[in-house]
Amino acid sequence: MKRICLLLLVLGTMGWMKAQELNCNIQINADQIQGTNTSVFNTLQQSINDFVNNRRWTDMTFANQEKIDCNMTIILSSYSDNIMVGTLQVQSRRPVYNTSYSSPILNFRDENFTFSYTEFEQLEYQDNVFTTNLTAMLAYYIYLIIGYDMDTYSRLGGTPYFQKAEDIALAAQSASLDESEAAGWKSFSDTKNRYALINNLMDEAFKSYRSFLYDYHRLALDEMVANVANARAKIAEGLPVIREANRARPSAIAIVAFLDAKGDELVNIFSKGSEAEKNTVHEILMDVDPTRNTLYDQLLE
Repeated sequence: MKRICLLLLVLGTMGWMKAQELNCNIQINADQIQGTNTSVFNTLQQSINDFVNNRRWTDMTFANQEKIDCNMTIILSSYSDNIMVGTLQVQSRRPVYNTSYSSPILNFRDENFTFSYTEFEQLEYQDNVFTTNLTAMLAYYIYLIIGYDMDTYSRLGGTPYFQKAEDIALAAQSASLDESEAAGWKSFSDTKNRYALINNLMDEAFKSYRSFLYDYHRLALDEMVANVANARAKIAEGLPVIREANRARPSAIAIVAFLDAKGDELVNIFSKGSEAEKNTVHEILMDVDPTRNTLYDQLLE
């Protein structure tokens, strides 16, 4: 009996040690495409799921309950000669200590998700080797998700993973891609594409913003159960860094992505704050992101 128990313990530990980093929900929507055998989209979805969830992307060890929860939703608009054109919505979240709440970390929409795919094609990836645009884009976002998550648990902890995402972006710029596939990787031609986002995150001007991600999540949200007022004050104290980063790099996509993920959460947090906190937070958010005035004005109601 002791041997059986020991064997079960070892097998359980081995399963825990092999656990991958992501718990990613992959969805492909091809409703806009007519007259095509839908099996290719089902096969693609399963292939992407296996590629993202069944591969180890870091040297870190994750227990099953520690995997990063995320979503990748691909909405295809056309499919012809094995070329698929669409958009990708990437979202990730992390649990808040001692609560059932998960805080949104990343919410980014890629408008240039174009790639070649043949049904049953093996999706392969190797560091520092550009294989296909599809696997490069997926790996880029996987490292982006991991990097954002690590930044919330240790100050600038996501740097090694953002570096990998940047390496992928640079390799893609040197690859032989047609115009539609290259669009998302082009430097400085689009302020909202993949290159622009990782360029922001690796920019010295955004170090304070990334450091704020740690303060926001680890020092504030994770402490909110113990002291709501102190946690809220911690976020309010650090929030000006998003204005500073935005002024250094106007309309920076990293700040847009932050508010895409955090806008509703910030309003919920500060709707119960003091009048001074509400006014300060409202002023900062409106300065950085006036297009969402209807949402932020709720702080003043």
